Amino acid sequence: MDKVFGRTQGLKKSELKRISNLYRRRLPKDRVLTPELAHTLAALSAEVGRPLSLVLDREGRVVRVAVGDAKDVPFPEEGWSERRLSGYRLLHTHLGPGGLSRPDLSVLFLRRLDNLAALEVEADGRPGLLHLAFLSPPRALEEDWRVLPPKPFHQYLDLDLWGEVMALEEELSRQARVLEVRDGSGERALLVGVDTGEGPEAEAVLRELAELTRTAGGVPVKQILVFRKSLDPRYLVGLGKLEELKSLAYHENASTLIFGVDLTPAQAREIERVTGLKVLDRTQLILDIFALHAKTPEAQAQVELAQLRYLLPRLVGKGKEMSRLGGGIGTRGPGETKLEVDRRRLQDRIAHLSRKLQDYALRRKEARQKRKRRGVPLVAVVGYTNAGKTTLLRALTRAGEEGEDKLFATLRPLTRRGFLPGVGEVLFTDTVGFIRHMPEELLTAFRATLEEVREADVLVHVLDASEEGALERHRVVRDLLLDLGVEAPVVLALNKADRAAPYDLYFLGERLGGVPVSALKGTGLKELKEALARALLDLGVRPQAWAQYT
Repeated sequence: MDKVFGRTQGLKKSELKRISNLYRRRLPKDRVLTPELAHTLAALSAEVGRPLSLVLDREGRVVRVAVGDAKDVPFPEEGWSERRLSGYRLLHTHLGPGGLSRPDLSVLFLRRLDNLAALEVEADGRPGLLHLAFLSPPRALEEDWRVLPPKPFHQYLDLDLWGEVMALEEELSRQARVLEVRDGSGERALLVGVDTGEGPEAEAVLRELAELTRTAGGVPVKQILVFRKSLDPRYLVGLGKLEELKSLAYHENASTLIFGVDLTPAQAREIERVTGLKVLDRTQLILDIFALHAKTPEAQAQVELAQLRYLLPRLVGKGKEMSRLGGGIGTRGPGETKLEVDRRRLQDRIAHLSRKLQDYALRRKEARQKRKRRGVPLVAVVGYTNAGKTTLLRALTRAGEEGEDKLFATLRPLTRRGFLPGVGEVLFTDTVGFIRHMPEELLTAFRATLEEVREADVLVHVLDASEEGALERHRVVRDLLLDLGVEAPVVLALNKADRAAPYDLYFLGERLGGVPVSALKGTGLKELKEALARALLDLGVRPQAWAQYT
């Protein structure tokens, strides 16, 4: 007997068997209903005294049978993309008179069904009025659905269901193409920030989330700031707001929700279940960008370690997949589930990567000791991500890689030789960019790389002076350096001075000091080198014999 889902408690075996036999039914793919199925469903629903629900695919096959309302139906996991419907329709009964309820229509919308049909069951068990609804094309109507007038079921027997569905799919596809031309290709995402009283800080986080999304190759189609006194422990922003976001995603052809705060594993699962959208939080997005830019074996190992540490507490099983027993010589104990195997494999991989990174850390330590024996000063270039650190390094050393206008474009330390007036040869090293609320997983994984900062004689803090939140970004970097235990003197470079408004540049100079420079145009570099040389000489660095000629 095929499984019957929903509220089956209290039903007789004979009733369950008859309900299960509905799996044998098949409808023409262009018809909402047949007289035979209408009478069978109505009579059976009246007999058991409960509504019945059928999920059908586009071939007219019954793929789910459930006892209960539309909300009680477990739909197949596979389904729609942003350009099409799910390929499933729902036919269910209503005991007595009554149209499509708001929960019914929410299922139609959230599941992106081809069609929703509700058949009234009269007191004598005969089929009565049939209620039909389809999704409306994005931006076509105020509501997200189109409800047809209720009629006796036989008046809808000739409705061309296939034609209705294909017309809607064509319109969805057309609008998706229009939006792609307008906004560019890429994964379309709604960005959600949460303000629990932070004010401008929450707005800045949301703007930064848009930058991160673009760097990851996504298209931020809308930015929504949600104001809440406290976060919902289950849905983060509340169930009603999630339904609004789902509707907005439909109209904007977005397939992804990206939140500007970290989600608990339970919240991520619930939000994904309610909206049917792909759900990411800020940490996942940053980890994805790091993975995108990791080119060297060390950087790849660091990023993978951070990703696995993030994933481990979020590893959950789904249905039968997680109850299968695994087996293997010397690898698994008896009765160990797939979830336990996956978790243990992750832990083994984390241990392996940790050992690998320890080897890299040892090599770095040896290289630093070798540099110290040579007596060459080390200047570390630090700053907020995309502040222009790599471009400045290249300008100071006339070597190195081209900088990119992307967040976290540099993941491996680049060390280049340069010269400072009155000092002589100096080594400049670039570092990974900082960001507010830096994920702990990344700080842990990149700790060996950040040792370069701690061991430096002097730091160049590169600050994007043209950025609206420059003062706040300066604070973020300063606090992270304190957390890392960095004690070296810092020379502030007010980069992108050519783009900054004169008053903003003056204001930053008054508040923070620093040297205005443009790494791209080469202005201010002489003054910056002189400031770095003074900082090194103040530390007692001995000038090299030929330094007067540099």
